Amino acid sequence: MTFGADEIEFLRSHGIARLATVGEHDQPDVVPVAVEFDGAFFWVGGTGESVLRTRKVGNVRAGRRKVALVVDDLPSLDPFVARGIRVYGVADGPVERVGMVGPGPYLRITPRISWSWNMAGEPVGATWYETRRAVHDRSATGADG
Repeated sequence: MTFGADEIEFLRSHGIARLATVGEHDQPDVVPVAVEFDGAFFWVGGTGESVLRTRKVGNVRAGRRKVALVVDDLPSLDPFVARGIRVYGVADGPVERVGMVGPGPYLRITPRISWSWNMAGEPVGATWYETRRAVHDRSATGADG
């Protein structure tokens, strides 16, 4: 299973996400990041060598490759409308590439499991939005871990 067309459209229309990596002593570390989705992988990085000194890159380089990524928005408070996608994945890199914020080192995130809610942008009803869960095929991405 993979992302649906509505999920891909949502991911490609949002350039900001929150990325959680596992730090020293198993302490989660979450930061806002610029993110790109190319249809198979998520790319997080930036220009300049300073990216290589960030916690997120250090955590991945230290072998703590499991990550969580959330792309979401809140288009309306009245009525209340929330939508988003949460991804559990595996990061590797950094890889030199030209991306959304320019040339530089980027982490490549391979999605393993994702959950999405309210891609249609409907107001919340009597219960919270139903969630779509997808397990992403590792063989399709060629990634390990």
